[in-house]
Amino acid sequence: MGQGMGRPGLDRRHFLAAAGGLTVAGSFGFAALGTGADALASGADTRVSYWNLFSGGDGYNMIAMLDSFRKDNPGIDVKDSTLQWGSPFYTKLAMAAAGNRAPDLGVMHLGRVTGFSPGRLLDPWDVGLLAKYGVREADFNPELWKRAVIDGKLYALPLDIHVQLCFYRKDVLKKAGLLGADGRMVPVTSTEDWFDMLKEAKKATKKGLQTIGFWHNDQNFQWWDFVAFYTQLGGTWFNDDKTEITFDTDKATQVLEFLRRHIADGYADPGYGGAAGAEQFVNGAPFAWEGNWSVPVFSGAELDYGAAPLPPVFGKQATHAESHSFVLPHQAGRGGATNEAAHQLAAYVVKHAQQWAAGGHIPAYTPTLSTAAYKELNPQSEYVTAMDHQATEPKVWFAGSTGILAQRVGPIVVSSTMGSAKPEAAARRMKGALTDLLGTKNPMDGKTAAQGGAAA
Repeated sequence: MGQGMGRPGLDRRHFLAAAGGLTVAGSFGFAALGTGADALASGADTRVSYWNLFSGGDGYNMIAMLDSFRKDNPGIDVKDSTLQWGSPFYTKLAMAAAGNRAPDLGVMHLGRVTGFSPGRLLDPWDVGLLAKYGVREADFNPELWKRAVIDGKLYALPLDIHVQLCFYRKDVLKKAGLLGADGRMVPVTSTEDWFDMLKEAKKATKKGLQTIGFWHNDQNFQWWDFVAFYTQLGGTWFNDDKTEITFDTDKATQVLEFLRRHIADGYADPGYGGAAGAEQFVNGAPFAWEGNWSVPVFSGAELDYGAAPLPPVFGKQATHAESHSFVLPHQAGRGGATNEAAHQLAAYVVKHAQQWAAGGHIPAYTPTLSTAAYKELNPQSEYVTAMDHQATEPKVWFAGSTGILAQRVGPIVVSSTMGSAKPEAAARRMKGALTDLLGTKNPMDGKTAAQGGAAA
């Protein structure tokens, strides 16, 4: 979806986020992005079918890694197909797995794996095979790996984490006296620090530009921001066995009041749509809260900018994070050379993710992060610490990127941020929605496969 819009980095997430991840008509068509369409004709020993959801710059970076794999492994053909990002992808994948027509390898957002009926729609990874091809648990952030384990088995192999960031214009902040001697935004440790910074930055901002863009009317971005700051406060969602709500409405209210204040105090303009934040940042606005996938856009515009994790205004570092991960869609006869080749391909891409980092994502394979080549990437090397303080959605079946949780709770956050609901009332509504969802049966439990795909 990104290529035809003239803004190649603001692709699938930015423009599909507004649809809340809902199914789009005509969504099951394939886009022939890779050279893998010709794989069946080449007569290689082993063939691997691979479905992914990467468009725009991510799509081109993935193609480059796949072509490197093909060059290094001529005995394995990769037939790659790119499907539309969002719920259509998960619907297609669920139907294929339930009908025994699944590809050998797939990609999912890690937050979606818990609800995807692991063991029925997904097969577990063979960690011995992964180790054979150089990928081991010790090479990953422990919390990230833990998220991928369900019932003691690894069901997802993380490729990256992608995070929400505070992008800042160095030229504007320097003019406002807000740039440190290290060339980075001066640190903030409280909400008052942050709003003092916005106040000074506003004085140095050209007329007609808002001080910060943060997708104030978008349910996904507002939900992601809420998750980050609620985690900074130490907020929890459910007890360990997911039978009771532990959501703290007082902490939630604090976060909602903080988000609302950006508009109430005049730093974000409610008259602008969400995409205006990035556009105005390019034109000279000092701040934008955006996903790391905006790095290619801002770098392409040759801006003098930096990017840090969302500010620790509640005293603890935490920024929203999700992960693209490889999965093995269920196949009744999974095994043999094809299954081993799927493990080999996934391990190869995970280990060669320097190319992937160019799109702004933080590679999950930690040895990559310590290489000289990665440390030279800017601003990527500035926000790599986000790996150590990930704020993630709760590990429940209705969570995950643009999933049911975001669709139900995100609009409530927006109503508070935009001023149509009081923060205290919105926090109570959020708790009510969480209670309802916890009491709802996962439609992908194995008994309602057709409906389950649509709900994914």
